[in-house]
Amino acid sequence: MTEIVCTQCGSKHVVINRKYNGQKLCSSCFRKSIEKQVLKTVKKEKLVTKNDKVLVALSGGKDSVALLKILNILKEKNIIELEALTIDEGIAGYRQEGVRIAKETTAKLGIKHHIVSFEDKYNFTIDKIMELQKKSDNPQHACTYCGVFRRQIFNQIARDIGATKLATGHNLDDEVQSIVMNYLEGNINNMVRIGYKTESSDERFTQKIKPLRKIPEKEIGLYVLESGFEVHFDGCPYAHESFRMEIGDFIREATLKHPTIMYSTL
Repeated sequence: MTEIVCTQCGSKHVVINRKYNGQKLCSSCFRKSIEKQVLKTVKKEKLVTKNDKVLVALSGGKDSVALLKILNILKEKNIIELEALTIDEGIAGYRQEGVRIAKETTAKLGIKHHIVSFEDKYNFTIDKIMELQKKSDNPQHACTYCGVFRRQIFNQIARDIGATKLATGHNLDDEVQSIVMNYLEGNINNMVRIGYKTESSDERFTQKIKPLRKIPEKEIGLYVLESGFEVHFDGCPYAHESFRMEIGDFIREATLKHPTIMYSTL
């Protein structure tokens, strides 16, 4: 039986076997490969320039924690300024843990942290909205409301602190889901706008960047665990009702037989 060793350094302690490219990596080589890929994306796509002030959307989940940790490499090299924003939508039994982890992560990295709640800003929560939706003749999904209010807060805080970029933790799975959803819904205008960064003619909107766009979701989860960071792995309780969740299940199943399918879709 052939012994499995790291294709980079020869270590016997392999933590991942990448079926889409044949790499087998130990913890150290794997973490370095993720950081190298993300920083390469940042440079190639010109997602940041020197002296940019980047505001990271930090939920406390694996994607945003990984994003903050990797962008902190650029902060430590004095290439960018970095701050983080956590939004508490008011989802009982879910968001509190993410907020706690976000606080601990920013404290560990020495990054300024902002926390804004729907309750304080709008005097309502997503839970309250969804309770009212039960009485509606035309109920809307929680994501419909949440997305609008979150975007408003992100852009407002970005303007308040003078941020030049707003970084989100969208990963490869997220992007492919968006592409497939928009295709199936015939929303070509939205589909062609999906990319590494957004442009807006309205100066009130801070440019959004997505440095993790080429990293699979599973690898981001492994990266934060191997890096020793605690993250909030629980999903939003309202997400299971969404079309995105259905599409995500379909793509994950397809990937089992076709390991490169997400990259070819992207």
